[in-house]
Order: sequence, then structure tokens, then C-alpha cells
Amino acid sequence: MADQKNFLVLENFIAGKFVPCTDYIDSYDPSTGEVYCRVPDSSSQEINAAVTAAKGAFPSWSSKSPQERSQILNKLADLLESHLEEFAQAESKDQGKTITFARTVDIPRSVYNFRFFASSILHHTTECTQMDLLGCMHYTVRTPVGVAGLISPWNLPLYLLTWKIAPAIAAGNTVVAKPSELTSVTAWMMCKLLAEAGVPAGVINIVFGRGQQAGEALVAHADVPLISFTGSTVTAQRIIERSAVQCKRLSLELGGKNPAIIFDDADLLECIPCTVRSSFANQGEICLSTSRIYVQRTIYDDFLKKFVEATKKWKLGAPSDPTASMGALISKEHMEKVKKYVKKAQAEGATIVCGEGKDPLDMPHKNRNGYFMLPTIITGIKDQSCCMQEEIFGPVICVVPFDTEDEVVERANGVKYGLAATIWSKDVGRVHRVAKRLQSGLVWTNCWLIRELNLPFGGMKASGLGREGAKDSYEFFTEVKTVTIKH
Repeated sequence: MADQKNFLVLENFIAGKFVPCTDYIDSYDPSTGEVYCRVPDSSSQEINAAVTAAKGAFPSWSSKSPQERSQILNKLADLLESHLEEFAQAESKDQGKTITFARTVDIPRSVYNFRFFASSILHHTTECTQMDLLGCMHYTVRTPVGVAGLISPWNLPLYLLTWKIAPAIAAGNTVVAKPSELTSVTAWMMCKLLAEAGVPAGVINIVFGRGQQAGEALVAHADVPLISFTGSTVTAQRIIERSAVQCKRLSLELGGKNPAIIFDDADLLECIPCTVRSSFANQGEICLSTSRIYVQRTIYDDFLKKFVEATKKWKLGAPSDPTASMGALISKEHMEKVKKYVKKAQAEGATIVCGEGKDPLDMPHKNRNGYFMLPTIITGIKDQSCCMQEEIFGPVICVVPFDTEDEVVERANGVKYGLAATIWSKDVGRVHRVAKRLQSGLVWTNCWLIRELNLPFGGMKASGLGREGAKDSYEFFTEVKTVTIKH
């Protein structure tokens, strides 16, 4: 524990009030490596109090009409937007991402999450059918489930937390949310806006702490019938084990090892800057980031040359620098883990074309102890390498050649993950063929990270369980029942 200074000290938000905790965790500024915040190290005691509050608020909140809940979500979106710069600055400092990324992606999307689900909750329909011969009519109704347990990650903190809270409360549930202990500040800040937005006490409860303690208690709690989790596949396996006894409903959005397939008819003027962004945006700490690039052999040398040139222009800098393209990694431990993958690739005989261990890292004096790493390109690596099989979750990309369509599809599918993929080609027939054959929940063609929130989001294989989006989230956060009326 760091010596007591003028640290920002967070508190849990339970039953509409900020509640201090007995124990705290040090939280570090990734750009300096220094402690700047203390986060509650909550236990089952705090989780129990939050669940009790959420359970108590459920009857009143679930009885409100969708229109009433929608108005409150829209008000919360307005308040969040009015504080956009304040939230962006806090997110950048807490996570290490650039202020530009926080200002243009994280916080605007957090605002939009509330607005989107405030609208979508008003437009769902139910089913109805008649059995004239028997004089019966059948219809379905959907009702909220109860207390939703929400666990969100550190890479897009408020973005992914609100992606869970918004559909949960829009559908009439109450929530107990546990953000990552590494990035808790913007969740705490949002709690200050809830009362003004009209969110009743107990509807949204935020408990901070470690997964092994607070997360475990939330997942195992008997009064939490459903869990929505975004994070690692290993943690998800533990959640499945802990929740199996109570047959909880689970939504799991997990890791990826996402391929970009670049055919020889690709428009490199569009492809290269977009692929640099998909590889290194947010320091490569996005589950949808590209981590394997397959380039058709006839254009491989040309692509690699231009890709390396573009990557070297991708500016690494302090998160507060508005001209920086990439900031700091989340923690010292994570940075060391990512760098180890590069060392393993070297030991296997691969070539480090640029980045880690190849080029000098020059940071301002105040950032010398920060968790910075240059965008790194690896070539000459085998598909069986851990760098091609495991999720690195950092600014490391492997570029390899391929010859045929069948070959590249097989190789792209040859990992345990199946979250996202990107295809670059002008051949429409090929695009449809390859997209259908790829084992990925999302496939982008000649673009990356363009999202339509009405459509399903999620992965295949070890990349997840279930889907998120307007219809999918509504169905996850509600129970359906069939009513039969004989007339």
C-alpha cells in the first residue's frame, strides 16, 4: 500500500448513497507508474448490501412503464454528455488511453448506449397466434428478471459498463455492477449523476473491488439470477463453474484472436491506415483488435513495406498529448506480459520488423516510468506460435503471407477464438463466400469497427456465450412467458 497522500479515494455506491469501505486497493496512473487513486477492496459484505438494495428497488422500478424508464435513461445520457470533457480526461488518466480516443470514442459511445436503449425499449413487440378450431388465442409477454450482476473490463471502462447497465435497467431490472479495479473512476463519477437523472435509489449499485473477492461474491449470490460479463476466457470459465449450481443465465463476451485477410485486389490506400488503426488503436487493448494479418503472397512485400511505414508514423505519447495515436498500457504486469510474447517470437526465430526491442522508446521525463510500448510488427512466424494462437491484448501484430482462399480460411479459423474478422477485397462474391466460412461472430469487409447496435454482437467458440444488441440484450434481460386464453 502506498504512503497516504492526496489520493482520489473512491467509495461504493449502494442504495443511492456513497458508502466507504474498510479496505482499499492502490490504483496507478499508467502514464507515470505512480499511485493516484484508492479503490474499495470490497468483499461479500458490500456485495450483500448492494444486492439487498437492488432487490428492494426491483418491485417499484419494474412496475414503471417503458416510457418512464426511457425518459430517465435519456436524462442520464444528457447529463453524461454535458460532462463529456470531464469524463474523457478522467478515463484517459485512469486507463492510459489517449485523450483523443476517450473524447471521441469512449464517452460519446457511453452517452449513446443510454440513448440507444432508451429508444429501443419502446419498440419491442411480442408474439400472438390464434387456434380458431379450439377457440384459443396465445400471446407472449416479457418481464424483467430481477437483480442483474454486471462485470465490466478495464479496456473500455465506461463504454462497456454502460453497454450493460443501459439494457438491464431499460428492461426493468435493477443492477449490481462491478467495474474493473484497475479502472473505476468514471463509474464512480457517473454515480454522482444518477439522482439528478431520476434513477431511484437501489436501481443502480456500483461495488468496486477485485474479481477474486467482490466478483466471486456477486457471481455466487443466490439473489442474482443473471450475470453479464466481459473479460477473459479464463475468468469466464470460473464464472460458469460458480454459477452452474444455481443455473444462472449468462452472457459472456470474451477474448479474440482476430484475423485480417487481405486479398491481392484490396485497395491498399484504404486498407493500410485502417489496419494500422485496427491493430494499434487503444494500445491494441480492444477485444476486436486485429492481431493476425494474412496477406496474399503476390502483394505481401508491397503491403508489408507500406504497413511498416504507416505504423512508424503511429505516434506513441503521453495520454494527455492530443497528437498521440497511442498511450500507455493498463499496468506494469500487463506490459511485461505483452513484451514476453515478443521475446517468445524472437526465440522461435521470428523477425521483429519494428517496435519493441527494435526501435528506441523516447518518452517525456515525467512518463519514463509509465507503461509504454511501441507498436510492434512480427513476421516470419508460424501459425502454431503462441503469438498466433493466444490473445496478446497489446500493440503487437503478426503479418504472414498466404496463397489461396481455401488456405487462408482454414488458417484464420485455426485458433480457439472466433470473435471478429476483417476481409479486404473488391470481389463481392469472394467477400460473401469467405464471410460465411469464417468462424467469427462479426465480419467486417473493407472497414473496421463500424457497429450497428440493433444487430447481434458476440463471438463463437472460446470468444463468448450469447449475443448483445437491441433484441438480444432485451431477450437476455427479460423472461418470456406464453399466455393462453380460451374464448
